[in-house]
Amino acid sequence: MQPSELMSIGVFAGRSGLTPSALRFYADSALLLPAEVDPVSGYRFYHPEQLPRADMLRQLREIGMPLASVRAVLDAGPEEAARMIDDHVAKVLGDATAARRRAARLTATLTDTAAAVPIATLKGPVLADAVEQVSSATAREPAMPVLDGIHIEAGPHAITLTATDRYRLSTRTLVPEEPMASSWSTTVDAGDLRSAVAEMRRCTTVRVEASARGIRLRAVEREDQHCRLVAEPFPDYRAMLADLPEPTTRVTVPKNVLLRALEDSAGEHITLTVADGVSEFLTGDEQSLGSLNAEATGADLRISFQLTTFYPAISTAIGPDVMLDLRGWDLPVTVRSADRGDLTTLAMPIDPGHTA
Repeated sequence: MQPSELMSIGVFAGRSGLTPSALRFYADSALLLPAEVDPVSGYRFYHPEQLPRADMLRQLREIGMPLASVRAVLDAGPEEAARMIDDHVAKVLGDATAARRRAARLTATLTDTAAAVPIATLKGPVLADAVEQVSSATAREPAMPVLDGIHIEAGPHAITLTATDRYRLSTRTLVPEEPMASSWSTTVDAGDLRSAVAEMRRCTTVRVEASARGIRLRAVEREDQHCRLVAEPFPDYRAMLADLPEPTTRVTVPKNVLLRALEDSAGEHITLTVADGVSEFLTGDEQSLGSLNAEATGADLRISFQLTTFYPAISTAIGPDVMLDLRGWDLPVTVRSADRGDLTTLAMPIDPGHTA
């Protein structure tokens, strides 16, 4: 090996993203040995061919993999290594979900000294579906924690779940088992609600109770599920909905056909054109998605969406057909089931130049 091919530990650290101290630690752990060590000075040198292993080592440690597992992954073949990484991530996610549930329960134990107030009793699987549908419109933004919240409103005859990430707004209305005595609203941590979904699906009914610091989901012979509140006020989405003009164009399309076309389309954008009562969906490069059996009424219109905004708005819709109520190229489209109105999603378009 020519000395000119070798890199000092400092140079190798800069190229690999590992600090010199980390490289010394991994050398002592026999995970990444230097190519050569100067017998007099003890300086360590590395070969460029060691960079892929160093990069993999760094990324495995970044996802929190313990050293013993890192060693096994580095020494395994591609298929086995991929399986071990998936297993590690599944364990991390499972541990995080369990920790979230324990944290919510502990917070409730420490702070909720007053008796919980019954809000509503709902069918467990129906509530679980509603949480999953609405939570697809949440987003994690540290500067705006309310975007990772689900707003819950209870009235005499209905309970409504709403979430928004600023580009989509999704709202689902449920009918409780019995009429409620009073109105109530709060915003709950979406992650806490999502972590309770699996348990809710196993319950015939779930009773929602409110306390000062969160809500509690109770079911017969099941452990209570606790969800913490989001302190930041939820946006006044009802005022926004009230200010929307009436739709000028309506398109009804089979949900599964549209989803399949969107999955097969290329690019980041989707465009819908309506002209003379004929609607057509186009990909970002203006290629037609083919015949979708869509029915259109109203004014001619051309409107574009980011695929990451439009696809989840369609996929979470209920029923075999979706109805798109359109108001203009720069106004939100309302996506709802053609035969069920209890789930509604608003999706923001992008400008005609396809700039999000």
